[in-house]
Amino acid sequence: MAYNAANLSRVAGASGFSMWHYTTADAIADVNTVGYFNDAAGMIKVNDYMIIVSSTGGTPVVSHAYCNSNTGSVVDIVNGVAITNTDTD
Repeated sequence: MAYNAANLSRVAGASGFSMWHYTTADAIADVNTVGYFNDAAGMIKVNDYMIIVSSTGGTPVVSHAYCNSNTGSVVDIVNGVAITNTDTD
């Protein structure tokens, strides 16, 4: 699949920093590939924080990531760290 602008939301921001939420059925390995967010290059800035809800085999995976490069046309985010989904109750 590919980036879908309708699934990217700016959650908060101040002093030139933004926090984003993005949801997709794509795997995090696809989402964190350089160029995935190119269509949002005018919005996402270096060091902007991202909460990404992606999918692995249909199972949702929530990850923390941030933008580490934006040339103005090419966006790259870090691989991301998955939030452990333990629920023992």
